[in-house]
Amino acid sequence: MSGSEPVVDGNRSLCTKFTFVAFSSLGELQPLLFVVFLVIYLFTVGRNLIIICLIWITPSLHTPMYFFLVNLSFLEMCYISSVVPLMLVHLLVDTKTVNTGGCAAQMYIFTILGLTECWLLAAMAYDRFVAICYPLHYTLLMGPHVCLKLAAASWTTGVVVESVQTTWIFTLPFCGTGQIQHFFCDIMPVVKLACVDTSHKEIVLFAVSVLFIMSPCLLILCSYVHILIAILRIPSAAGRCKVFSTCSSHILVVSLFYGTALFTYLQPKTAHTPETDKATALMYTVVTPALNPVIYTLRNKEVKEAFQRVTQRNPL
Repeated sequence: MSGSEPVVDGNRSLCTKFTFVAFSSLGELQPLLFVVFLVIYLFTVGRNLIIICLIWITPSLHTPMYFFLVNLSFLEMCYISSVVPLMLVHLLVDTKTVNTGGCAAQMYIFTILGLTECWLLAAMAYDRFVAICYPLHYTLLMGPHVCLKLAAASWTTGVVVESVQTTWIFTLPFCGTGQIQHFFCDIMPVVKLACVDTSHKEIVLFAVSVLFIMSPCLLILCSYVHILIAILRIPSAAGRCKVFSTCSSHILVVSLFYGTALFTYLQPKTAHTPETDKATALMYTVVTPALNPVIYTLRNKEVKEAFQRVTQRNPL
């Protein structure tokens, strides 16, 4: 389907473009929202670039934990860039439309990055598990090849699973005006526009989401159960706090990410409303990516010390 006019298929009018109406009712507030979201976007991209460059030029940070953090920072930049730039454009124009090809491209990128982050967070939890529970074998169990395999597996899972899912969604016929009660091409708002019964396929979609979102979540939980047991065995309170501090940033990021993901994608279709969808979407597309680099810099002593050393050598 291409073009900008509906195509008639029998008695149905197939839409070839989608119109976002999430911010249409806000009127004069849209320029203000443009400024707010632009500042958040630039802050998020800039902060993640700083983290990547800082780790790249600091030899002491060339460890498995920071290798995964570089992957996460790169992913977060792409993740927020798949949604916010188009949203910024739509806040300044009256016609907030995108053709089916553009909508599909946005959904491909967004869903692939989202699922990849699930598995990348699981890999980071495994890294913390090995570091705390098997410190003497850490360099052997988390060697460069192991880290590369874990990162590659995370990206491959995201690409394969979400490519299949998104391809299925865009084989559906979409009817009517093509109005989406959202500000980007998220899964459920787009599926609601299908002019065929999707209830049976939605069960499969839901099952796949449960499997590939909950599996890394369970791996994270298992890792932290073992980590908690290991921390409780440490005799001194100072030692327990020191060990726990190495996991605190990751725990906060996982809580933010999975809190919104589970609420959004593991609900039945009947539980979704435009208002809740938009509110949670703003959390996981704008707020959470903006908070993650702050969490990893403010709560990470090694990153802060490396940043201070770099800025002392080169104030610019």
